[in-house]
Amino acid sequence: DWRKRWSQGNFPFAWVQLPNFKARSPDPNALSSWALVRESLLLGLKEPATAMAVAIDIGEAGNIHPKNKQDIGDRLAQAGLRIAYNRDLVAMGPLMRSITFENDRVRVQFDHVGGGLIVRGQGREVRGFVVAGPDRRFHRAEARIEGRGIVARSKEVPDPIAIRYAWADNPDCNLFNKEGIPASPFRSDGWASER
Repeated sequence: DWRKRWSQGNFPFAWVQLPNFKARSPDPNALSSWALVRESLLLGLKEPATAMAVAIDIGEAGNIHPKNKQDIGDRLAQAGLRIAYNRDLVAMGPLMRSITFENDRVRVQFDHVGGGLIVRGQGREVRGFVVAGPDRRFHRAEARIEGRGIVARSKEVPDPIAIRYAWADNPDCNLFNKEGIPASPFRSDGWASER
């Protein structure tokens, strides 16, 4: 609407996706209104000349307005340089591009990988992925980086039909690109139960 009112065509827009917030839940099936809002923000990227700064790594469980504004400002600046000035740089963190179900495994490919995918923080295990089978109950998945994507599986789900990443109010997740920008939360399902 702003573009139309200002007669600016594809005037660039960038925004911040909601950070992690509230107490961390150990239940991968817990309802999360914050995850739904993050998904809505992610869908805004379907519009041309847009970008989103992911903040899933800088939130504070007890503070709705996290103190770390520097990283968000840096991410928005990168996005602005890319979408407004066509600078050749990685403007966002990894965004899910495609999902393939392969027997007991799920393969996820990403855009905005830059120099590659990495695990950030302690340990080398990719955290934050859950998978579900036909019963629609999610279980934590073991995930590993393969090229520009990840492969995830869970012993509890021999026939996965859905995958989610960082789908919680305050998820335990650690997938980044080498440029230091976190992957955006996503889900492959659109189940009405919103589990």
